[in-house]
Amino acid sequence: MDGEISTDEVKELLEADADVRIVDIRDERNFEHSHIPGSENIPFHELTERVEELEDDDHIVTVCPHGKASVQAAQLIGSYEGTADARVESMAGGLDKYGMKFGLVREPEDEDEPAGRESPF
Repeated sequence: MDGEISTDEVKELLEADADVRIVDIRDERNFEHSHIPGSENIPFHELTERVEELEDDDHIVTVCPHGKASVQAAQLIGSYEGTADARVESMAGGLDKYGMKFGLVREPEDEDEPAGRESPF
């Protein structure tokens, strides 16, 4: 793992259309509710089975609700032989901070889903 990256830096990378892979480690339901535009979902519990999907990426940023679990995810990804040459970072402050500053993509509400859902984080 190469440390942490700020929410501002992540936003700049996305706006510059940089070659970066944003990996959201929350479960699928929470990811579908809201996420960073252009990010992809690899839930933490699936990461060890799916880490090979990140081979050959040059820059990987992990994200989670508060920026804590994403540190562990970045360490796991960084320890994988196939990502040895990649820059692997965790987004400091997590989706809470990013969402407050820049907003998140929200999927349309499912009319069959009961009201009063849990927090997306």
